[in-house]
Amino acid sequence: MATATVELPPKLVELFAQPRGALSYRCAYGGRGSGKSYGFALMAAIWGFAEPLRVLCTRDLQVSIKESFHAELKAAIGAHPWLAAHYDVGVDYLKGRNGTEFLFRGLRNNVQAVKSTAKIDLTIVEEAEDVPEASWIALEPTVFRQPRAEMWAIWNPRLEGSPVDVRFRRQLPEQAMAVEMNWWDNPFFPPELDALRRLDEQRMDPATYAHVWEGAYLVNSDAQVLAGKVRVAEFTAGGDGWDGPYHGLDFGFAQDPTAAVRCWVREGRLWVDAEAGAIALEIDATATHVKERIDGIERYVVRADSSRPESISYLQRHGLPRCIGVDKWQGSVEDGIAHLRSYAEIVVHPRCRRKIEETRLWSYRVDRLTGDVLPQVVDAHNHWMDALRYALAPLVKRRTGMAVGMTVAGL
Repeated sequence: MATATVELPPKLVELFAQPRGALSYRCAYGGRGSGKSYGFALMAAIWGFAEPLRVLCTRDLQVSIKESFHAELKAAIGAHPWLAAHYDVGVDYLKGRNGTEFLFRGLRNNVQAVKSTAKIDLTIVEEAEDVPEASWIALEPTVFRQPRAEMWAIWNPRLEGSPVDVRFRRQLPEQAMAVEMNWWDNPFFPPELDALRRLDEQRMDPATYAHVWEGAYLVNSDAQVLAGKVRVAEFTAGGDGWDGPYHGLDFGFAQDPTAAVRCWVREGRLWVDAEAGAIALEIDATATHVKERIDGIERYVVRADSSRPESISYLQRHGLPRCIGVDKWQGSVEDGIAHLRSYAEIVVHPRCRRKIEETRLWSYRVDRLTGDVLPQVVDAHNHWMDALRYALAPLVKRRTGMAVGMTVAGL
């Protein structure tokens, strides 16, 4: 009988030491770079190799397959030839030769469809911090109908007392095991990611760094650029009294994502209801990607980073005909921040997950010796924030009253 050896972080070896069905819940939480998502994907693929399983991969909001657990599974399977030979990995599906099937579903506004899904052997809840209590209540009776059924949860803690925090940290059920994992628990932590971590340690305030890299709860900090200004709520924009929509686009590629947003103004408040973007998004795929996620954007002016005129020109000819560059000037970032803070509040729709994260993580530098907040914005967690500034550029000009014809690269 042939055997195979796989390597996992020690905490995951402990978590998966017991066979399928010995536990009802297996959970891992912590900061970036811990290897928990990849490890869970690898173990799910191995279990599906060993026996035919029906696996539900879910999260609170899933706009597309690309934003699901599919990518982690594909990477884990591709790294092991014997798994790659077993699985048929399609664009929007994943099946094993023995009948194993992975399903990918979002919970928000779709929980009834998930409840109708039958014969689930394993449920993987990714980004479990975002799953509301009502979804947990609906999900669990559905996925524990099969013998030896299990649920796995993965999350980066954000709010103390969130539904997943209460369920699997404060009140860990019987037949459950949860481990905290951070970058130092991952013996395979890549040096490139460690370089980013060290940079973030220098430029982030301690509370933000602890949340991103060390799995700490995210606490409000005076260093947050938009402290006290942001509220997350569902809403429907458009119609009488709504100014907009305004669209912004920030270019990225290798390390930084391309990011796009749509926003509105009403009753002295800024409302953000759509986002798009991804890392390594090719310019020839950008228009399609954005249009699929921000309905009708091609009909409006899209204000983009003027440091990429060649990209703007390409998009004008390939799907975003009204894409234009944004004027920049010395102090334009600071003026943009002042404009954002001038609103009574900034309301972000729950589906804009990356935008929500950036509003919490966008921060000023903090002196590491004195703890003083410095008047310098950290160049991180700002891609959707930059897109938002670009979208509102004409309003920022109106507020400052400046003559702006000069372009200053890098601002």
